[in-house]
Amino acid sequence: MAQDASSSQRASARAPEDMPTSFGFTTVGEGQKQALVDDVFHKVAERYDIMNDMMSGGLHRVWKDAMVSVLAPPKSSARGWRLLDVAGGTGDIATRVVRRSHDTAKAVVCDINGSMLSVGRDRAEKAGLSDLITFSQGNAEELPFPDRSFDAYTIAFGIRNVPDIPKALREARRILKRGGRFLCLEFSEVDVPVLDKIYDGFSFNAIPAMGKMVTGDGEPYRYLVESIRKFPSQERFAEMIREAGFERVTYRNYSGGIAALHSGWKL
Repeated sequence: MAQDASSSQRASARAPEDMPTSFGFTTVGEGQKQALVDDVFHKVAERYDIMNDMMSGGLHRVWKDAMVSVLAPPKSSARGWRLLDVAGGTGDIATRVVRRSHDTAKAVVCDINGSMLSVGRDRAEKAGLSDLITFSQGNAEELPFPDRSFDAYTIAFGIRNVPDIPKALREARRILKRGGRFLCLEFSEVDVPVLDKIYDGFSFNAIPAMGKMVTGDGEPYRYLVESIRKFPSQERFAEMIREAGFERVTYRNYSGGIAALHSGWKL
């Protein structure tokens, strides 16, 4: 079904208070979003990297490398530096962080979706990283970990799929040690004239069509495109991170705002 991707629709779509009941551009009942999102990721788990390649033109790999460079995990960790990577079921961020630390850091990948976690476990085992990366099924809104148990929290292209984002941000702060860092990489609001129109045309027309060609079903990709337009702008999301109690909150745009990396500290 064709969607109206007008500028006015997109501008009105980025209200954080709408996120718990927005499944893309469709309004759903309270408490229904999570199951619908889970179904999307069950369908795309085996082709997750292809999905991100299609949505970013392959740039998601560059952005993820940049995210890990900003995190700068220690290359020796006598005190046991630990990362929690949320909604990172396939383990791509955790793998990058552990490798960047010269295999001294340890990472826990937490994802609500069992299919995504299965892909991640297989990849970690094949890479010989099972002792350094562990996988836990859990909800970003209610993390199954004690207070102050991690040195860093990362989430890449996952927070827009969380129904209650403010609650997830408070949980991120809870599980971080004092001095811990929060990093969120997410598709965001393009801030370059002309590029925004090109990106819209590509997103709404090409990505669902390519998704159908690759997987036989374009609807999960339509949701993922729409969910980007529902996510708050860079400035509003930075404000939400501050409201959750983080300090020294900043963000940097990648590729004209197609993606943005937000950073905050628990001080």
